Amino acid sequence: MIPPFTHSELDISPKEFELLVKNWITQEGDGLTSLEVTHDSKLEAHDSTYQIDVLAKFQGFGGAEFIVLIECKKYSSPVERETVQILHDKVRSLGAHKGMLFTTTGFQSGAIKYAKAHGIALIRVTSGSAAYQTRSSIPVEPPVWLNLPKFMAWHIHENDTGSINMSALKLTVEDLRRVGVMCS
Repeated sequence: MIPPFTHSELDISPKEFELLVKNWITQEGDGLTSLEVTHDSKLEAHDSTYQIDVLAKFQGFGGAEFIVLIECKKYSSPVERETVQILHDKVRSLGAHKGMLFTTTGFQSGAIKYAKAHGIALIRVTSGSAAYQTRSSIPVEPPVWLNLPKFMAWHIHENDTGSINMSALKLTVEDLRRVGVMCS
């Protein structure tokens, strides 16, 4: 069987990647009260000014405001633990409630373990064809009639037994059109 992430290079710029994530967060938060999602925010903390790729704010129970810091990393190798640690430090310094890290390349095991221990959500964005699995030893393109999305998002997490799990999250064609990424 060919691993689903063998070809992980996405035809998308870093800015398009950030905007794709911003639009996906906005869509997923449709049921939240007072959702505000911004791109490329500069936030002041007691110790520094931080640049955040995507910032999500919404109101919850009793009007309490929740803040989610989202970093987008279009790297050429898996995200290391240090990158997750930096996001966790930003969450603490800014008084945010949650951190999410999106990447196109996956995560090293140390990054996944650290994220679990500190409540950081890890999401990997791949081509939609990664959702198509085959037992062939030769890479095979998925049939057109499957109508797979151009991109897929995968929630990566470690379970209680230490195994790494992935859950698929679909990025829709509407998400892509909002950032100007053309779909085939």
